[in-house]
This record gives sequence, C-alpha cells and structure tokens, in this order.
Amino acid sequence: MTRRNPSGAAVLQPAITEAIVEAVLDEMAEFGYARLSMEAVAKRAGVSKSALYRRWSSKQQMALAVLADFSVGQAAAPDTGSLRGDVRQTLEAVTRWLSHPRFSRILPDLIAEMARTPELSELVESMIGRPRREHGAAILRRAIDRGELAPDTDIDIALDLIAAPVYWRLTIRDGEAEPGYLDKLTDVLMRALGA
Repeated sequence: MTRRNPSGAAVLQPAITEAIVEAVLDEMAEFGYARLSMEAVAKRAGVSKSALYRRWSSKQQMALAVLADFSVGQAAAPDTGSLRGDVRQTLEAVTRWLSHPRFSRILPDLIAEMARTPELSELVESMIGRPRREHGAAILRRAIDRGELAPDTDIDIALDLIAAPVYWRLTIRDGEAEPGYLDKLTDVLMRALGA
C-alpha cells in the first residue's frame, strides 16, 4: 500500500506561514500586543483566519510563538575560542535584536503588557527569556572550562551584566551603539567578570 502525501488543509505552506509571521510582527509593532487580533493578522497576511488557527489556537499562542522564534533565533552562542570574542559577538547579537526596526517597537509594549498580565510574563520568560539565557550560559561555561573565568562565577549575575548595558542604552535611553561602544563595553565586561 502506498501512502499519499497530505494535501489541502493538512499541509502548512511555508510561504503562507512566512506571510503570517511578517503580519504578526507588523501588527505588533504598529498596534501593540493588546490590540493584536487574529482578524487583523489574517487581513494583513492576505489569508483566512482558518490559516492562522491551523497553526496556533489563540492570539497569545500565535504572538508568542512568532516572537520566540524571532528572539531565540537571534540569540548568539558563538564559540570564538575566547571569552572576549564570545562576549563581543554576543553584544553584537543583542544589539541587532534590540535595534531591529520592528522588535524595538514591540519590546517596550510587550514589557508593559507583561507587567499587567502575570501569565503572559511567565510565558515570555519560558519561551524567550530562558532559552536566550541558556545560549549565554553556554558561553560562560566554556570560559570556565578554559580557565578564563573562576569556577565559582555566578552565571546568572554574569548574564545580567552582559545584556543589561545594551538593553539600557538602546531601549531605556533610546540611544544607539555608536562605533566603538561595543568594544569599550567588552573591555569593561571583561574586567567586571574577572576574566
């Protein structure tokens, strides 16, 4: 007996999924999480609402899946052979993520919504925060194994220390990472980490 490949509704077409993902990011950047709707995403993507519901069961699941895929995909876990090189590349990746034209508009709104909705905050942490931090922790564990960091290095605090200055500059201060900033920051972080 030969098996037939599924057709019709059973196949999730990548081009349609990509159109929906782009529409979700555009809608969230323009209107925010609270005003995001399945109807608006479907209209912007040029698809039926059923195309969305075949992929996700709710607005929350759709939005977080799209943001998690985008955000975790942007998390660098470089292995340059040195902590300095790994931290420098990580800072570049964090800068690209936070300064992305759409995500830089989505993040402040998402943070405000998380403060109002504990369930959303927990989901963002589990789908985006923890996976991104796991990438960063791998860099620090390799540095410990190479003897570049002390064995008792507090990885959690070190991760906060690496990401916080870029977040503060780009998101809170609405500044930019001017030429040389990431190099200077890398130098300061190496001293702060005791590398």
